Amino acid sequence: MRVLLFLLVLNSLEPSRAAGGDVCVSGHDSGPVFEEQPSSVVYPEGLPEGKVTLNCQARASPAASYRWRVNGTDVVTGEDSHYTLVAGNLVINNPQHGRDAGSYQCLAINRCGTIVSRVANLKFGYLHDFPSESRSPQTAHEGAGTFLACQPPAHYPALSYRWILNDFPSFVQPDGGRWFVSQVTGNLYLANARANDTGNYFCLTTINMDISTKSTFSKAIQLTVQPDVNPRKSAPNIRVRFPSETYALAGHTTQLECFAYGNPTPKLRWRKVDGVLPSKVGGTSDSSILAIPDLSFDDEGMYECEAYSSEGRDTHQGRISVQAQPEWLQVMSDSEVEISSELNWRCVAAGKPRPIIRWLRNGLPLSTQDRVEVNNGHLKISNLALEDSGMYQCVAENKHGTIYSNAELRVQVQAPDFRLNPVRKLVPAARGGQVKMECKPRAAPKPTLFWSRGTELLTNSSRVKVTSDGVLWIYNISRADEGKYTCFAENYLGKANSTGHLSVRDATKITLAPSNADINQGENVTLQCHASHDPTMDLTFTWSLNGVFLDLEEPNGHYHRVDGKETIGDLAIVNAQLSQAGIYMCSAQTVVDSAVASARLVVRGPPGPPGGLVVKSVNETSVELRWSRGYDNHSPIGKYVIRGRSEHSHDWRRMRTDPTNIEGNAESARVIDLRPWMDYEFQVIASNILGSGDPSMPSQLIRTKQAGPTVAPSGLGGGGGDRNELIITWTPMAREYQNGDGFGYILAFRKPEDPTWMMVRVPGVESSRYVYTNQSLSPYCPFEVRIKAYNRKGEGPFSQIAVVHSAEEAPTVSPRRINATALTAFDVQVSWEPVQHISASGVLRGYEIRYWRQHEREAAADRVRTAGLENTARVSGLRPNTLYHITVLVYNSAGTGPPSPRTTVVTKKPPPNRPPGNVSWKTDGSWVTVRWDHVKSMENESTVQGYKVLYKHEGQSALKVLDKGKTSINLPLPKDNGYVFLEIRSWGEGGDGAAHEIIVSRDSGTGMMVQKNRGSVHQSRTTYCFLSAAVALTLIGLWVQ
Repeated sequence: MRVLLFLLVLNSLEPSRAAGGDVCVSGHDSGPVFEEQPSSVVYPEGLPEGKVTLNCQARASPAASYRWRVNGTDVVTGEDSHYTLVAGNLVINNPQHGRDAGSYQCLAINRCGTIVSRVANLKFGYLHDFPSESRSPQTAHEGAGTFLACQPPAHYPALSYRWILNDFPSFVQPDGGRWFVSQVTGNLYLANARANDTGNYFCLTTINMDISTKSTFSKAIQLTVQPDVNPRKSAPNIRVRFPSETYALAGHTTQLECFAYGNPTPKLRWRKVDGVLPSKVGGTSDSSILAIPDLSFDDEGMYECEAYSSEGRDTHQGRISVQAQPEWLQVMSDSEVEISSELNWRCVAAGKPRPIIRWLRNGLPLSTQDRVEVNNGHLKISNLALEDSGMYQCVAENKHGTIYSNAELRVQVQAPDFRLNPVRKLVPAARGGQVKMECKPRAAPKPTLFWSRGTELLTNSSRVKVTSDGVLWIYNISRADEGKYTCFAENYLGKANSTGHLSVRDATKITLAPSNADINQGENVTLQCHASHDPTMDLTFTWSLNGVFLDLEEPNGHYHRVDGKETIGDLAIVNAQLSQAGIYMCSAQTVVDSAVASARLVVRGPPGPPGGLVVKSVNETSVELRWSRGYDNHSPIGKYVIRGRSEHSHDWRRMRTDPTNIEGNAESARVIDLRPWMDYEFQVIASNILGSGDPSMPSQLIRTKQAGPTVAPSGLGGGGGDRNELIITWTPMAREYQNGDGFGYILAFRKPEDPTWMMVRVPGVESSRYVYTNQSLSPYCPFEVRIKAYNRKGEGPFSQIAVVHSAEEAPTVSPRRINATALTAFDVQVSWEPVQHISASGVLRGYEIRYWRQHEREAAADRVRTAGLENTARVSGLRPNTLYHITVLVYNSAGTGPPSPRTTVVTKKPPPNRPPGNVSWKTDGSWVTVRWDHVKSMENESTVQGYKVLYKHEGQSALKVLDKGKTSINLPLPKDNGYVFLEIRSWGEGGDGAAHEIIVSRDSGTGMMVQKNRGSVHQSRTTYCFLSAAVALTLIGLWVQ
């Protein structure tokens, strides 16, 4: 019968087997653990002869083998398949959408079990072409808002959008917020159209995939802006609105779009309605796109976009709801468990929506049955058997993602065995102390344990205790306890024992204990600690402060060990701070026992922060603060100081208080001279003879009560506008001067001869402009104007009187005797006879020169304005050898007058675009002679009249102009061993030609040419102008050979 039982036990000891039937050897083998898992890929549809590689690598012993699944079906690899397996990685050759798109998973397998990777999706990206049909032209009125629809073609994934004006790569720019390209719809929005916005527009769409990028653009959309002499002004009107509810993922970036029509161009600002706008939005807080990076749940809430201008405001609100992919809070770990025992594993995951958790064993779903109980994140297996060994995975998933956690379970069964963990051979212990001897054999199921000394079985007594888990304790040790101790272990599979020797040593004692000390902050102190011990053992000292061990090896720390004998462990404390005060404990230790002694260190210093700061009795300009005394750090508190800050002042500053000096025994004070209707927070700082302490925690944010305004608005002025209008402008009141809500402005204005004032109320704190219209109003009529603010609590004082004129009339006369002279191929000088216009209907501001080429329309003329009433102007940037029509108009704030009679001018031929050739030089002592070939003009170029040589050395420059016949120059070299930089170019009536640049060195007697592109005549001319204008030109030491 005993033999039969033994055979049954041996049969139960068979090691666990994986699906393949190989034995998983305990202590030697290990199941697979992923080191690299596949990632989702977007592959360009139709890409010829390409391939996709999905990576999969696992650490395992023995090495893992791999299989793949697509959409739940096994992938067949081999020579006859377009799938290839390369060291675990799946290579898909010539991927095709209908055949290969889907969800892929990798299985890593060895004899200890199987694990399944995360899902990798293979999707195919595409971007079709825009339709070939022409787009309908669009018309807009100057000053009005409009948009151009992109209507992108079919695509995957999402696109990015840009717009081209007329020619690539002339991309549409924001232009101060006037243009906006929506990255949601691709549409191009224009806040207010201008005449020069007329043109052909193309929508450029771009798709970015993992291995390529593709772009395509639409047919032209012709936009025609109908000009208006006085474009109509309009209040902001938000046309691009973000959704009323936006769902976004934590850790990602979300963007809200907002754009408004309006003239003038509206400005934008964002705010969080139910909180503070996150600082991480950075510069996007006043742009058309609010980008919030690295989203967290604190960013949830209602957001508002406000568009505002001098004509009014408009707002739009929407909520951001933050959701999250699953994230592990608790996972299981590899476990070795005895046979017939119980396994409890728990996985906990966070996420929004709440993740669902399921379980896998060796890659297959695990559900409640027989001994297995699955309850969402809890797995329980009762009465464990060998076949329960294997690889387990818990899987947490919600609509935003799936995560996996792996662990290996090994069910153990064996007779007691001390080979890996025997009883300690030598166990030292101190006389009078206690000792712990452990007995931890490997065994499954759990064995019965007992101890003996020699032939004596040990049982519990006043000095001996044997615990249920096999630990032997001996207390109040004496020399008689020395000897051999044996632990015996037994289960139904067998028996084993292990023996150790107990050696009794002398006890450790403190011979000189540390003494209490009292010092000031910043002083040094030494705490003494001496001890005796068994001479056969090493002695070490450790120190702790309030139970926390101190690091005595930190180079720049406050604590240092005092060098000395082995029995001395003194502690030096350098530059003591308040945090170093407390109970110091010295511990003298050997491997068998320790002795301790403690002392108290008092560090006197500035007071700690006051506590419990609260705000009471809030009025218009004052509040009462109350606080509780903080720790005085062993030195009486002498006084308190109160600091505060408002929403518009982020720095803390000292506040005025009543009483002015707050005594050290006070626990309240009144803060005075605050501004009404402002948000404040406060802190209190205590001081004593040793200094000022840390401030208290800030008080809660409070708002003072409202009061009427106390100051008048500034920046009062105005003028301009349309006929019969009086425009009055001012600077909106800053938040700190508003003193209350229901804020607005009261304007008073009259003609100087009128005894009574006309009064008008303008609501809204952002208002900065008022237009008074009266059909009988004379042009440029003076008005006396003053302004004051009001709010819910009353009105403030009037400002000083300012004189503002009504709108001017456009001039009715034009300049005469227009003359235009070509200066170069690119510049003309225009002059005229000034307008003698003395009238009460306006003030002339200057002249406007309009110029256009021979075959262009006058409506498309370019314009240049003078800043004053001078009667000449230089027009630059013209085309060479081209006939221009020119007319001159006078202007004021109401517009321009009638044009003068036209005149024409032909610009000169361009200068040669070739630099002087065959340049050579020769040094002779302190001089260098430079020679070059004459530049011959072509028929379409202006005649060369001479040459210009620019000489530069160490920040100093000199220019020499030569006649046509001179093609050489003699120049001085620097006295040191430096070098000079020379530019040689031709010049003529068409301007300066291209430059030839050389560097000449004195020490080598040689020079070198500077390789620099000078092919553009305009560039050469610009370079010369910059150089000649940037330095003072001196002609020292230059002479022509």
